[in-house]
Amino acid sequence: MDTKDLERKFHMIGGDGEKSYARNSSLQKKASDMAKHITLETLQQLYKETRPKSLGIADLGSDLGCSSGPNTLSTIKEIIKAVEVAHNNEISNQPLPELSFFLNDLPGNDFNSIFKSLPDFHTELKRDVNDGDFHSVFIAAYPGSFYGRLFPEKTIHFVYSSYSLHWLSKVPPALYDKQGKSINKGCVSICSSSPEAVSKAYNSQFKEDFSSFLRCRSKELVAAGRMVLITLGREGPAHVDRGNSFFWELLSRSIMDLVAQGETEEEKLDSYDMHFYAPSAAEVEGEVNKEGSFELESLEMLEADDEKENVDDTSYGNAVAKTVRAVQESMLVQHFGEKILDKLFDTYARMVDEELAKEDIRPITFVVVLRRKL
Repeated sequence: MDTKDLERKFHMIGGDGEKSYARNSSLQKKASDMAKHITLETLQQLYKETRPKSLGIADLGSDLGCSSGPNTLSTIKEIIKAVEVAHNNEISNQPLPELSFFLNDLPGNDFNSIFKSLPDFHTELKRDVNDGDFHSVFIAAYPGSFYGRLFPEKTIHFVYSSYSLHWLSKVPPALYDKQGKSINKGCVSICSSSPEAVSKAYNSQFKEDFSSFLRCRSKELVAAGRMVLITLGREGPAHVDRGNSFFWELLSRSIMDLVAQGETEEEKLDSYDMHFYAPSAAEVEGEVNKEGSFELESLEMLEADDEKENVDDTSYGNAVAKTVRAVQESMLVQHFGEKILDKLFDTYARMVDEELAKEDIRPITFVVVLRRKL
């Protein structure tokens, strides 16, 4: 599947129904909350350095942003408050800056729930301003892939991207042989039985995509602009571990379980490949240094491993299954059909809980802070 196909077909489950991403993103929210102080402190430091009259903030494809997550407007409120605090500490005798929020996601995602909330949001914002001086806040949507250009040159001060950059622009072409068949049989991503060529293909696609992302943002950000990037990753050089890759290995096993029961065909499993890659810290740092437009201010590793026994009154396996379904259903339905999904994710939830009982599963998140060089 090429880049244009993915842009059209890949999307989270929209709205706020039982299976929506909005209702099933608690695991990501926990890690993002852990990183919140980094995000807000970085933004405040940027404001102190640049003191713009108009501040441009871009939220790129964030799982807590446009991709049907429920927390976009609450995050915007927190950002506004952080800017107010920085402003009052530095230049309180000047008017507050105009704030422009540019929300980006792939065209298939659900922007409507955000826009329907805007009238109430602006009402609450006016009410919450203590001195009654409501400053200007503009919110706009920019559909499209963040692996290409999105904004005019030097118009953005701060970029935030949460749980997006581990999604590649496309399934790596090198996964397919001359007949167009996947060399990663029995796996939906990198797994323990994958040939070495599979991890090389994914790594190569990550390097191409992340370099393009950095190059595009370097043109759009002002000098000394900042980026806070929250992405899934892995601890070391090994591509297979009991971290993020293990969740996809369990999805492969769950589909194989349905194959054994005659619920779907093995050929369909062999031909289903995901566009996911969890980089190591060294790989992220290497591409930042190679591209050259940004200074790496910090790279922290988070492990949201608390409360695995019970997440929002359900088992950890159920919570993971609901999240994966909200993220992957759009692609799974097109490939396998809708009929198997309930049974697939019941099996998947059970497998996650069984594996967790044997040995811990440790999904890793990186929080990367980059500064645009002068």
